[in-house]
Amino acid sequence: MDINQTLAELKKDPEFAKNVGMVLIHNGIVRSWSRGDQSEVEAVNVKADHAKVAELCREYEQKPGIYKVLAEAREGKLYPGDDLLFIIVAGALREDVKPVLAELLDRIKDEAVSKTEDKV
Repeated sequence: MDINQTLAELKKDPEFAKNVGMVLIHNGIVRSWSRGDQSEVEAVNVKADHAKVAELCREYEQKPGIYKVLAEAREGKLYPGDDLLFIIVAGALREDVKPVLAELLDRIKDEAVSKTEDKV
C-alpha cells in the first residue's frame, strides 16, 4: 500500500470531507529483534488471511463515526525494516477513530496474521 496514494484516492470522494475529521495510519514494520527475548531477528515468515483482514475492515467500517477502514497485510519472508502491516482508519472524530484503530490492529494481529522469526 502506498499511503500517500491511498489517502489521495480517499480524498477524491466528495463524501470524504463531509465525513472525515481524522485519519489514523498504522505502519507496522519488521523489527530486528524479538519481542520476547530481545534476540536478533534475521527475518520473519508471515502468513496473512486476507479474507479475514477484509472481513474485519468491513466490520469496523460499521462503527459509529467511521467512514472508511483499509488494511493490507504483507506475507512471505520479510526482513527488518520491511513494511508488514498497513491500516488506515478515517472517521469523524478522534473519539471515534482512535479506539477503532487500536482494536482493529489487535484483532488483525490475533486473528488474521501469524509469523515465525528466523533468529541469527
